[in-house]
Amino acid sequence: MPTYEYECNSCGKSFEAFQSMSDAPLSTCPSCGKKVRRRINGGTGIIFKGSGFYVNDSRKSSCSCESCSSSKKETA
Repeated sequence: MPTYEYECNSCGKSFEAFQSMSDAPLSTCPSCGKKVRRRINGGTGIIFKGSGFYVNDSRKSSCSCESCSSSKKETA
């Protein structure tokens, strides 16, 4: 379930709520009971596990693919 951030328009309190994507957004502040708005954030970071995601990852020096051999020619 995603975590949504909310902020109260009246008291300024920020809080998070775990909600299903199909749930309606919250409308009242748990502190003062007034209207809240859902904050739009950048979301979560993506973590790539394993090798082969970046050009600078270590790889075998005996790679024979075209992209490896063309990059070796450009740097030489």
